[in-house]
Amino acid sequence: MSVNDFLPYGVRLGVSPLSWTNDVLPDLGGDNPLSSCLNEAAKAGYEGVELGRLFPRDAVTLRPMLSSHWLKLASGWYSGELASRDLQAECAATRGHAALLQAMGCDVMVYGEVAMMAGDAPLDAPMSTRLTLSPDEARDYADRLSEYGAWLAGEFGLALAYHHHLMMVCESLDEVSRLFDRAGRRLGLLLDTGHAAAGGFDYARLIDRFGDRINHIHLKDMRADVMADVRRNDSSFNDGVRAGMFTVPGDGCVDFAPIKDFVQSGSYQGWLIVEAEQDPQIAPPLPAVMRAHQTLRTLFQGQ
Repeated sequence: MSVNDFLPYGVRLGVSPLSWTNDVLPDLGGDNPLSSCLNEAAKAGYEGVELGRLFPRDAVTLRPMLSSHWLKLASGWYSGELASRDLQAECAATRGHAALLQAMGCDVMVYGEVAMMAGDAPLDAPMSTRLTLSPDEARDYADRLSEYGAWLAGEFGLALAYHHHLMMVCESLDEVSRLFDRAGRRLGLLLDTGHAAAGGFDYARLIDRFGDRINHIHLKDMRADVMADVRRNDSSFNDGVRAGMFTVPGDGCVDFAPIKDFVQSGSYQGWLIVEAEQDPQIAPPLPAVMRAHQTLRTLFQGQ
């Protein structure tokens, strides 16, 4: 029986290593060893983790490392550039990452679009500088993503989980909707509750419109007052992370009841990943992820 028996069959609970070590900001948890992440993730009751920057990138090393903690690899972020480069180049760039996920028994690959991000350090730029796609560019982009998703499934047996994300070309509800209305069925959706809230829309609208396309879920909370300051001051994404705009479920303003309803309806099979991009010196990882775990247990048990 799963340690997380409050979840329906086929739904597993994991945690992102971002609570221990930030992937972009080296000073946030850069001195936390990977062993701390794995030990504490298992101790808190999680069944799996996603890849982080400290993880080895070969299955021979990674598999026993996770197995020794009774953890699975849920997926791993891939920084894609299909908004600016052709399909053949993207497929070539993806092979190593996709092969690792396949070897580790993953079902999905998280895709984040990093092309068209302004400047040399786009996540340090003001949020207002985000670049967007024209209608024609968005149409062509959706077509390339559809072909890419078909290639990924055919070559590696992985479903593409597209991550809507602040500062990237799919941040708003209109942008996500335009993409998924155009794209083929091989393009799956990663629902991120925190990025939806920070992008100014209710994530439940994605469930209503594209619930059958959702194949991976990030459970992230948002501190509304911090996010309001970020927008008002036109701060950068990284400034927002340092200020604590994102946190674990239960510490912010996001209502997770629609997630519960969606999962308990039987409409979703896959991973729920607790994710919070915080400074581990300010938000010690183990207490934070344990609180998140209890929040979700309480939510799903209806207590």
